[in-house]
Amino acid sequence: MTSPADTRQLSLLPPEAACLLHLVRENLRLLAELVTRYEVGRVGAPADERVVRCPADVATYLGAEMSELAQEQLRVVLLDTKNRIIGTQLVYQGGLNSTAIRLADCFREAVARGAASVVFTHNHPTGDPTPSPEDVRLTRDAGRVGELLGIELLDHIVVGRQGHVSLRERGLYAPGPQVAARDASAAEPSEGEPPPPAAG
Repeated sequence: MTSPADTRQLSLLPPEAACLLHLVRENLRLLAELVTRYEVGRVGAPADERVVRCPADVATYLGAEMSELAQEQLRVVLLDTKNRIIGTQLVYQGGLNSTAIRLADCFREAVARGAASVVFTHNHPTGDPTPSPEDVRLTRDAGRVGELLGIELLDHIVVGRQGHVSLRERGLYAPGPQVAARDASAAEPSEGEPPPPAAG
């Protein structure tokens, strides 16, 4: 949409420049709409009030958008100490079935934003979210890097049209000792509270 002030400004420009300016403004408007709709690239925005409690939360947050992509993407969901989402970073976009990933890039934004933990999320354009051996290797290596940096890799979630798979839930990834200790203490009953029922 062009305002009256924009119309006056456009009339002072040569026709080619006016057309280009109009296209740039329209593209910016469309990009702002996409950012609002998909919450991609909200690096400078305040913390999102979404809390990640399980892999399905991340799949719900990004899965609808990522499952339909024609190219493989890896995104890193940045979390604070209470597992609230503080940002999402697009790290890599690859070809039809592969992505070249540098682990330093996976943690760069997490370090800059002071994230306590991260969740890797990537899609399989084939639609099948079954993790590949490369996915498992990347996750294991990233977990080690995260431990060295003091940023916990909580999980790696693969999304596709057929659903999502958590490497942690499948037993293909176990986070470092800090995560295991934190999870165990969260599961312990507080003083005066009965213990949880035994499984089975």
